Amino acid sequence: MRVLVVEDEDTLAQMLTMAFEYEGWAVRTAADGPAGVRAAREFKPDVVVLDVMLPGFDGLEVLARLRADALEVPALYLSARDAVEDRIAGLDAGAQDYVTKPFSLAEVVTRVRGMLRRAGIAAETAENRLVVGDLVLDENTREVSRAGADLTLTATEFEVLRFLMQNPRHVLTKGQILDRVWRYDFGGQTNVVELYISYLRRKIEAGHPPMIHTVRGVGYVLKPPND
Repeated sequence: MRVLVVEDEDTLAQMLTMAFEYEGWAVRTAADGPAGVRAAREFKPDVVVLDVMLPGFDGLEVLARLRADALEVPALYLSARDAVEDRIAGLDAGAQDYVTKPFSLAEVVTRVRGMLRRAGIAAETAENRLVVGDLVLDENTREVSRAGADLTLTATEFEVLRFLMQNPRHVLTKGQILDRVWRYDFGGQTNVVELYISYLRRKIEAGHPPMIHTVRGVGYVLKPPND
């Protein structure tokens, strides 16, 4: 799976690259409109994630030139503008989706995955399941179950749980969880981590022994029941 990120803010481009590479996808970046068009022509991406406001020329023009080249690649716009007319302009230009800044990296990954699915593009990856005690998470299908019962998680809840399950019995600080899951400029507000940990506990521990434990003053650790 190939993803082209066209974003002039270096920190955000790096965060998006890490998030997509974590999914096992190949990523190329460009920092302005002309470079984005050149990269798309060379890289032949499966999906393009691009900012609306770019040096050289904007994201709308980037997509217009790709469409003129008959590159019908799915596109997701990123923008600080959230007015209805701005969203309409982006979608009218040929984008399949539009996300306003600041945003959750988990949300962007989920949006891109949905775009690829709707376009009939499937990642060729081997089965990858995380298992901790009776808790099972499938990274490919994004299904989660506890003791055989399916659980319904939001995209962000899924990402928090995946990070915990990738590090069983290891204490993860709130800062580590924040950096891995949330927006690039969230400002260190670790109370959001506490909120989502509480959401997860309600879903995965209802009627079952606890698995997510608080290490006071440090963070959280996921352990099998009775471990």
